[in-house]
Amino acid sequence: MYRNDSNYKTNACSKALWRRYHEGIIPVIPDIKLFSAREGNLMRGRNPVDYALLMESCGAPVISVVTEEEHFGGSLKLLEKISEKISVPVLRKDFIKTKQQVKDSKQAGADAVLLIVSMLDRRLLAELVEFTLANGIEPLVEVHNEEEFNMLEGLDLSFIGINNRNILKYEVDNGDVATTELLGRYKRKDAFLLSESSITDKADVMRAISAGANGVLVGTAILQAEDSVCKYKQLAYSYGSKTESIEELSSFNLLNKISCRFKRSVNDYK
Repeated sequence: MYRNDSNYKTNACSKALWRRYHEGIIPVIPDIKLFSAREGNLMRGRNPVDYALLMESCGAPVISVVTEEEHFGGSLKLLEKISEKISVPVLRKDFIKTKQQVKDSKQAGADAVLLIVSMLDRRLLAELVEFTLANGIEPLVEVHNEEEFNMLEGLDLSFIGINNRNILKYEVDNGDVATTELLGRYKRKDAFLLSESSITDKADVMRAISAGANGVLVGTAILQAEDSVCKYKQLAYSYGSKTESIEELSSFNLLNKISCRFKRSVNDYK
């Protein structure tokens, strides 16, 4: 492990995100996903470990790694390789349903694991939350609707996610940030609220933050960008930019397309 002591401990992910938030920059978690049922091959021959290092160099406070194999092409081995090389906290995204998966996550170097409410009953959700915390791992508990948000009552959570798409459909539906706009009103003051999926540009980030999210998780939009570095920096904007109106972003996006016309491959940063 290359993590420093201030990061590598319980609640490492949310603490790193809060630090970035209080620095006046919207925290953006890049999501490393090899394959998408909707978009196909996302890495396009790039080395995912190099890509993780590239995102860290851009200022990413946390790196997310999708380890689910059947639908997204990930693996625990991928998580292990990335966690060995980067110094920021790592979130494991998978269909976590057992305590053994939590143990495996910790052994592979994860600082946090995703717990998807739609895949767990209330009793198992509570057990897994308690077990992850007892093992020094932070649970990111993900919801998609009001009913699922209500299931979080009574749970001691520091990290909550709103998935704008339906994970039960493997995120091939046409969800958008409207889900965060609907559920953001239920946010807790003491928990970091993350908006996930369907975020493609700065306007989407602004909508999510305006709805109550403290940060966003973005995978495909950064992976498919002509310049992943420039795309990341567009999304991780400073607070001063929040005063812009959504309408003003048409000219913003045009200027950034011009400024980001040079392509970079991840291999350039080996």
